[in-house]
Amino acid sequence: MRRPAAAVLCAALLAGCAGAAGERPGTVDGRAQDPPRVVSAPRHLPPVVDRVPTRDPVVFLTYDDGAERDPGFVALVRARRLPVSMFLTDSVVGPGYGHFARLRAVGASIQNHTLDHPALRGLPYAGQRAEICGQQHKLRSRFGISPRLFRPPYGTYDRATLRAAADCGITAVVLWRASLNADGELTYTRGEPGLRAGDIVSVPSGETGSLTLTERTERLLREIGERGLRVGRLEDHLEDHLEDRLEDRLEKTPGRRAAGN
Repeated sequence: MRRPAAAVLCAALLAGCAGAAGERPGTVDGRAQDPPRVVSAPRHLPPVVDRVPTRDPVVFLTYDDGAERDPGFVALVRARRLPVSMFLTDSVVGPGYGHFARLRAVGASIQNHTLDHPALRGLPYAGQRAEICGQQHKLRSRFGISPRLFRPPYGTYDRATLRAAADCGITAVVLWRASLNADGELTYTRGEPGLRAGDIVSVPSGETGSLTLTERTERLLREIGERGLRVGRLEDHLEDHLEDRLEDRLEKTPGRRAAGN
C-alpha cells in the first residue's frame, strides 16, 4: 500500500468540493489553538468525499460523536476484525476515552469530529480552527496521534472550514452517502438507494431506538454481505485515491518529463 507523506498530498490537491459559502470576519475566541505559522505559499484545501472510487468490493463504516459506548461493540470489532473509523467529539466522549482506546487496540481508527460539535458553516475562521485544531490537540494528548481525516458536524461546512482543516493538518473532509438510523435502516444522501462499492456509511451515536450499536452494526454487516461487499479501511483506500489523483495531475502537467529522462 502506497503511503506518501500527507503534507505532499495536501499541498498538491485542489479542493474537490461543492457548496462552499462566504465566511464572516471574526476574532480569535481565545480557545487553545496551534501557534500561528508563516506560510510561504497558499495552502490548497482538502477534498471533500462521501464515497471513494474503487474497484474493490468494499464499503466504509464510520461512527460519529462517541456517545454510545457499547462494550459488545468492542467485541464485535475484535471478532470480525472490522476496520471502522471513529470520528470523535471531545464534549460528547467526556470521560469515555478509555473505551475508544480499547477500540483502537482492536483495529479501529480515531479521527476528528471537533471539540464541541457546532454547526461550522458561517462561523468565523478562528472559531472553526479552534474547534478542529483543539480536537487535534486532545486526540494527540490522549492517543499520541494526529488524525488526517475530519468530519464536520451535521455535514455542514464552508470555505473557512476547509481552510481551518488544512491548517490543522487534515488531508480530507469525510461526509457520507449512506446513514444508518436508530432502527438499523439505511438512508441515502444522493443517488440510487442501495449500497455500492466505495460508499461511506455514517453511523450516528446516541440515537434512541430498540437496537444497540452492536445490533445495528450486525444488521448492517448482513446487508453488506448480501450485496457481495465487505468492510474496507477508509484511510488506506482514501490515501490511494488521493495519490492516484496526484499522479493524474502530474501526468497532465504540460512539459512534464518521463521519469528517468
